[in-house]
Amino acid sequence: MNPLSAKLMQKWANLGGKYLPFADAATPDLPLSRLLRLSLFQVSVGMALVLLVGTLNRVMIVELGAPASLVGIMISLPLVFAPMRALIGFRSDNHVSALGWKRVPYIWQGTLLQFGGLAIMPFAILVLTGFGESVNTPAWIGYACGGLSFLLVGAGLHMIQTVGLALATDLAPVESQPKVVGLMYVMLLLGMIVCAQVFGAALADFSPARLIQVIQGAAVATMVLNITAMWQQEARTPYEGPKIERKHPSFREAWTTFTAGLGAKRRLIAVGLGTMAFSMEDVLLEPYGGQILHLAVSQTTKLTAALAIGGLLGFGLASRVLSRGMDPFLMACYGALVGIPAFLCVIFSAPLGNSMALFAVGTALIGFGAGLFGHGTLTATMNLAPEEQAGLALGAWGAVQASAAGVAIALGGVIRDTVAAMPSADAFGPATPYNVVYSIEILFLLAAIVTMVPLLRRRRRAESPTGVSA
Repeated sequence: MNPLSAKLMQKWANLGGKYLPFADAATPDLPLSRLLRLSLFQVSVGMALVLLVGTLNRVMIVELGAPASLVGIMISLPLVFAPMRALIGFRSDNHVSALGWKRVPYIWQGTLLQFGGLAIMPFAILVLTGFGESVNTPAWIGYACGGLSFLLVGAGLHMIQTVGLALATDLAPVESQPKVVGLMYVMLLLGMIVCAQVFGAALADFSPARLIQVIQGAAVATMVLNITAMWQQEARTPYEGPKIERKHPSFREAWTTFTAGLGAKRRLIAVGLGTMAFSMEDVLLEPYGGQILHLAVSQTTKLTAALAIGGLLGFGLASRVLSRGMDPFLMACYGALVGIPAFLCVIFSAPLGNSMALFAVGTALIGFGAGLFGHGTLTATMNLAPEEQAGLALGAWGAVQASAAGVAIALGGVIRDTVAAMPSADAFGPATPYNVVYSIEILFLLAAIVTMVPLLRRRRRAESPTGVSA
């Protein structure tokens, strides 16, 4: 390399470390290239989420004519495994392998489950909806195969994400963990955005053959991404036989130790409240924009991008500030506080002249606040995890977060429909059913803040030289 090229390369490297998001999360032992490769497991998770929640939702209802209730049941099946994330994390903390790995076997098992579910899913969907020649197939076969495929994908993605984040925690030094968490979730959001565009373009001209190609292509991509992410990431420890194996605690003992930590139960309650607050509107924002603000489909579609961009900015800011020593509980409180004016912007966008600008600002702020809150609570969980219980702690956070999000999404739709069915609903305007949901979300945000205030006080007393640890 000539001197000029070497100088330019050095300047680019220095520029990257200063300006590229999360580039400073890298350390000499954990370079950025290795971090980015590890984060590919989040891309595979994002791809599966886009398929389950977005692409297949629309395809099954519109192109295949499936009842919305049937689609809702199938889409919700992966949530069955959300509470199992704590147990999965615990198992990965204490796994003893003859190959010397703790985390990798679980990521591999999750990959196989997700691959298997995606491999059979397109055929199961065609049979389930009675499309084409599958109309003569017994209905129970469609229900059984469809349910099995969604369950496998759900079990796989929950296992991959829980253990993958635990592996990232094992590899990263404590001071870099907030930035590593931010990088992992930025890759999840980017993966969802890119995969949504790819799937949308691939299924623009729908046919059963194209559906099979797209979903099974996602299955192959899952294997490639996760194998690449796992490759040479976890160091192997020598296996010295069962005679000298250390006796590990039971799940109940480990859970008791975990919940006895600094405000662990209160922290999980705060995670649940905040997640519900930022999730109830997920299926309502686009209908609100179309029905109440009279926006075109192309305009409401852009809301997903605004929400994602807000989330990216939130994760980026949280990573930078938390890495400088800010209390993660305080960051989570700020995220909840941002959510309050965000929902107020959405509520007042209709009475203030059907303002799309105010609606877009509110949507972006919801994503921004959710990013701050999610990063803050996850970083606090990582920092306060008992020794050798990172997997259990992250699994507990993931279980509460995923379960609360699923319940909130369903609850948001139920509340909206219930209020709309009331005889007095029209007296307050067509936006009333939506505004009731948004107002409840504000109450959840206030409840999350109230729940976290004692955690701030306990943490400060615990860190005080003269204070007594609570």
